[in-house]
Amino acid sequence: MKFISLRVKTALLVHGYTEDHKEITEIVNDESFVEKLIAVDRIQSVTEKYLLVSSSHGRIMYWEYEGSLASVTERLNRAGLVIQ
Repeated sequence: MKFISLRVKTALLVHGYTEDHKEITEIVNDESFVEKLIAVDRIQSVTEKYLLVSSSHGRIMYWEYEGSLASVTERLNRAGLVIQ
């Protein structure tokens, strides 16, 4: 299993979906970033501001991260995890 170390904070939890397919969300107001070693398999997508990661019980979370999309892409690319 491969890991990436990033400074992140939880921004939004998605607990599931309503019958009409709307996300059931919880906004999280974490104040500070923390260093986490994240299993790359948990990462669903990366934007300039957020990582979308899978969690327990079928939930997903949006984490804000320090840095840029370009820097995360480069780190994943160096590890052979990005298809060009």
